[in-house]
Amino acid sequence: QVQLVESGGGSVQAGGSLTLSCVATGYPYSSYSMAWFRQAPGKEREGVASIYTADNHSVYADSVKGRFTISQGRASQDRATHTVYLQMNSLKPEDTAMYYCAAYSYKAGFIPRSPAIRDWGQGTQVTVSS
Repeated sequence: QVQLVESGGGSVQAGGSLTLSCVATGYPYSSYSMAWFRQAPGKEREGVASIYTADNHSVYADSVKGRFTISQGRASQDRATHTVYLQMNSLKPEDTAMYYCAAYSYKAGFIPRSPAIRDWGQGTQVTVSS
């Protein structure tokens, strides 16, 4: 059973930084993509960044390029557990949203739309005040 557990959200002033973490367990593939999405009230869930665990190939939404960095920690020895981080710098009030971790089995040069993804974490709130 796939489990994705996020942590690290919180409140910060504009210009500040936060780092989100996501631990993935139980995924049936040794290599897969992990991604961060966000959803603000009244808006669709949008992809923020993704990373392919086998080669660190990363993709970013235009709105966060140069400010956010996705990375992965060392996988467990049996490659059953992966940890992904989202370092968020120069935060803006418009970055305020619930941030969700997701996983999918393929490598892509784009972040898939959320309806195409089955496995999600429970979300962690990020609030940026002006």
